[in-house]
Amino acid sequence: MYGVKGEKFQRQYKKSLSGFKDWYQKQHAEDWILYPENLSEHLSLDEVALSQGELYTVITSKQAKGKKGSIVAIIKGTKSEETIDKLLKINRKLRLKVKEVTLDMAGSMKLVAKRCFSNAVQVVDRFHVQK
Repeated sequence: MYGVKGEKFQRQYKKSLSGFKDWYQKQHAEDWILYPENLSEHLSLDEVALSQGELYTVITSKQAKGKKGSIVAIIKGTKSEETIDKLLKINRKLRLKVKEVTLDMAGSMKLVAKRCFSNAVQVVDRFHVQK
């Protein structure tokens, strides 16, 4: 933007333009974020190390093909009970519409898929098996 100093614009964006102050998930965003509106019939469930060895469980929609609207949930940690607790906050009717969940062979991920998306078929991702 012509004539606007970068640092000033960054401050203004952070403090007011982004809407972060009023974001309904701000309280728990460091531990978990849900976007139930991104839920689709085909999901991927995986654990990811984002920074400094911190592990997160990430659920993505395959329908979005990695673009905007692909993240369904990001949950700090990989413990199945904590992940299940957060995912059960998504409306049951939406969760029952899921037909397929792709995951690796981790037992905890299988438990999450079984409990949260009970109508879905579990597909083991061969990439993780061959690694």
